[in-house]
Amino acid sequence: MPAGEPASPWPTFGNVGCLTHAVNKDHWTRVACTRFRMVAMAGLALSAAVAAAPATVGQDSPRQAASPAPVQPASRPARHAKPRLDTSGRQRQGVASVYAKKFDGRKMADGTPMSAQGDNAASKTLPLGTTAKVTNVKTGESAVVTIRDRGPHVKGRIIDLSPQTASEVGIDRRQGVSKVEVTPLALPPRDGASDSRDAPPEANAARAAPRSATPSGGNVSR
Repeated sequence: MPAGEPASPWPTFGNVGCLTHAVNKDHWTRVACTRFRMVAMAGLALSAAVAAAPATVGQDSPRQAASPAPVQPASRPARHAKPRLDTSGRQRQGVASVYAKKFDGRKMADGTPMSAQGDNAASKTLPLGTTAKVTNVKTGESAVVTIRDRGPHVKGRIIDLSPQTASEVGIDRRQGVSKVEVTPLALPPRDGASDSRDAPPEANAARAAPRSATPSGGNVSR
C-alpha cells in the first residue's frame, strides 16, 4: 500500500485484496467490491452450516424410529362351509367309522342321547331323521340305521355307526373302519319334522308322510 494512503476499511480474504479496489479508488468501485465480499461471506457461512448439519435425507427422525409399527388385527381363520344336505336319495359309497365309547349318552344333533346299542348314526349330508340301509361292501352284511347326528369329521368318511350297528354289519372293532354302501330308504318330511324317526323300518316304508328316497330309475352310485 502506498505511503500516506489510508488503510482500507474493508476486509479481505487472506492476502488477496480486491484488485479492482487497488486499481481504481472510485467510490462506486469500492461499493461494488464491498457487496461482492458480503455475498461471498454469506455463501461461505451457508456452506459451513450445511456441512455441519446431520444428514437426515432418507432417514427416519428419532421420534419416527422409536414409534412402534401399527399392530395388524389377527386374521380370522376361514370358516368351512357346511355341507349341503343331500335329499336326492342316491346311494353313496365311502368309509364308515364307529362311535367311540366316550360318546355313549352324549346329546346328538337332534337332541337325543347317543346309544351305543341303538341304531343311531351320523352323516354330514343326509337330513336328520333319514332312515338308511348300511351295507358292508366286503362282507355283504347290512343293517338299517336312523340319522340322528352330524359327522364323521374325518375326510373320506361318510357315516358314523354305533358299536352295535358296526357289529351287525361285520366291521372289525380293532380296525374300526370299513368301506360301506349307504342307501337312503326314507327321508323326513320337508317341513323338518321327524316324527317318524323312531318308528321301525317296516312302519317307515308303509307310512305316506315320509317321501320315498329312491329316485326314479333306481339307485345311482356316486
